[in-house]
Amino acid sequence: MIFSKSLTFDEENLGSAAAAAVPDSACPTAESEFIEKLKQGDAKSFDTLVMRYSSAVYGLLLRITQDPEEAGDLTQETFLRALKAIVKFRGDAELKTWLFRIAINQSRNRFRWWKRRNKGKTVSLDAPIGENDSPMSETIPSGATNPEENTLQLERERLLNKALGELSENFKEAVILCDIEGLSYEEISVTLDINIGTVKSRIARGREELRKKLKDF
Repeated sequence: MIFSKSLTFDEENLGSAAAAAVPDSACPTAESEFIEKLKQGDAKSFDTLVMRYSSAVYGLLLRITQDPEEAGDLTQETFLRALKAIVKFRGDAELKTWLFRIAINQSRNRFRWWKRRNKGKTVSLDAPIGENDSPMSETIPSGATNPEENTLQLERERLLNKALGELSENFKEAVILCDIEGLSYEEISVTLDINIGTVKSRIARGREELRKKLKDF
């Protein structure tokens, strides 16, 4: 199959893709038709897939690798793999969830996670934690009430990034998908190919590890 769009990703192109992305709000019939066109090798549909989801996939991979260049390479590999695998897509998950699963598998196969730390996008401490909507900052004991709070906030974010990088792969995947990407337990279950009980366990244990690593701050 030959597609019209070059699968070359950099931060500028991904920013443009995000701005031009089409909201994934089509009715089920239209979405089914879109998927069918993808399976038939329609170039325009594949271009739409890239424009619609490349920013989200890149953002996930950037948080995992903490390296913009590696995240871009893996984003490209993710869509190339998706191109080959789309004929087997059964529609039992959303396209975004399916792409996230491919992206995580690609990152597992090619790179050690968090090999290069303190690079890439910073995790926000105000990001909601999954389904309970509590902020990420609640993993860090509070109580700091001094005029240097802004500086402390930056330091907390730096330490949180470092602590995330030190988590085991299983815990890190679950925490990032839930607390940063905002996926539901069901979506994480599909993405990681594990049952919901295991998802909840990994998230809970990952958060507990974060609290232990950050307890002295």
